[in-house]
Amino acid sequence: MKLSELLKDISVVECTANLETDISAICYDSRKATPGSLFVAISGFASDGNRFIPMAVGKGSVAVVTAKKPVTDVPYILVENDRLALSLLATNFYDCPAKKMKLIGVTGTNGKTSTTLLLKQVLEKTLGAKVGLIGTMENMVGQEVIPTERTTPESLELQQLFDRMQRAGCSHVVMEVSSHALTLDRVGGVRFDVAAFTNLTEDHLDFHKTMDAYCDAKAELFARCDRAVINIDDSYAYRMQEKAACPVIRTSCHVADLYATDVVMEAEGISFTAVAGEKRVPVSLPIPGKFTVYNALSVIGIALQLGVSLEDSARALATVYGVKGRMEVVPTPGTPYSVLIDYSHTPDALENVITSVKNFCKGRVITVFGCGGDRDPIKRPIMGHIGVKLSHIGIITSDNPRTEDPNSIIADILKGVKVADGLYYVVPERRLAIRYAMDIAQKDDIIILAGKGHETYQEINGVKHHLDEREEVAQHLQELGI
Repeated sequence: MKLSELLKDISVVECTANLETDISAICYDSRKATPGSLFVAISGFASDGNRFIPMAVGKGSVAVVTAKKPVTDVPYILVENDRLALSLLATNFYDCPAKKMKLIGVTGTNGKTSTTLLLKQVLEKTLGAKVGLIGTMENMVGQEVIPTERTTPESLELQQLFDRMQRAGCSHVVMEVSSHALTLDRVGGVRFDVAAFTNLTEDHLDFHKTMDAYCDAKAELFARCDRAVINIDDSYAYRMQEKAACPVIRTSCHVADLYATDVVMEAEGISFTAVAGEKRVPVSLPIPGKFTVYNALSVIGIALQLGVSLEDSARALATVYGVKGRMEVVPTPGTPYSVLIDYSHTPDALENVITSVKNFCKGRVITVFGCGGDRDPIKRPIMGHIGVKLSHIGIITSDNPRTEDPNSIIADILKGVKVADGLYYVVPERRLAIRYAMDIAQKDDIIILAGKGHETYQEINGVKHHLDEREEVAQHLQELGI
């Protein structure tokens, strides 16, 4: 592709490169530069891509895109925003693949993964569509699973995914859109057919610094969509609505455009009546928890915006399968107690899962939880207070300490635990914490293993070690001879 074609819609400050140059590939990692490639020098947090221009040129890059004038004698295109330029270059290189499919983006602190996975199933069942998925747990092209490292990939990889999905025959793409992706232009220039907002609670303040900045990042999604679905029970919903210059379906557990009433929560799942205008349709899902009601409303709302009837969505939701690591029931044959795994790693998510479980638990709720390292430390004492106060027994342990000292993280958690909060134990080693919870569990108790969810590793000192909590539960039952 000619360089002139790649630069379409990009704000160029200065250009010394020949616009007729043929470009064979785009890269922002100099190690992946190839003959005929265009290197985009990104000013990153850990390192500055401009430092690697000589390496990229040495490996065959014929020109450089940068927001800083190169000191090296090389053909360059100086742009105002290097990250946005990368996204637009990738979009042009792959011939705008997202525009050839229906693109649905879901943002929020909690519920993104469950909502997108449920929506994928609903669209497949109601429309017979081949649906691509981009999210925290995995990426999927139809039923083909592609491992992922980020909630939203870097813009070049995102456009490559869109292209792969479009070529494979996907008519719809459902994706989680993180605040990082919006702030760092990973979805720069991308227009969404439908955007949805689940909720906003404290998270990623190490990056955004304030809740207002975090909210503003999320709200940006609604400035670039044709239709929207917004959970108005969240206190930040009005900020999303202010950005949405398009038709909006407002969802709620009170009266709204689309709302739930007659909610029944059981250990086996939830049921409610979905109301939209004059229509009232019974809905049931085999996934427990009040937040499942909100996720289901988001799914139904998005489906309505795509032309799927309320009745068809309800029929599809009755047959969906649960999401790994989200209120996932772990088999414990021969025991009088139950074990649930949930990804709840924010204060709001932890509060929601414990409260939901208490609604159907006949015994005690025992919650095993910790906090991740190298992430927002402000939420640690808040989670300590919530985890102990709302549980009958709290067991504070390690999550993903990453490069931090696990004991320092636990000390931060304990700062929020008050004497009046209740009974708790500190067991730093997570495997031992799981075993201790199982050892003290009694008839009708429910153990919640919070924080890891779908993850099958624990990151310690920057190294990922295998840790699958399902395996740990099964192994301890074997050790006990059960």
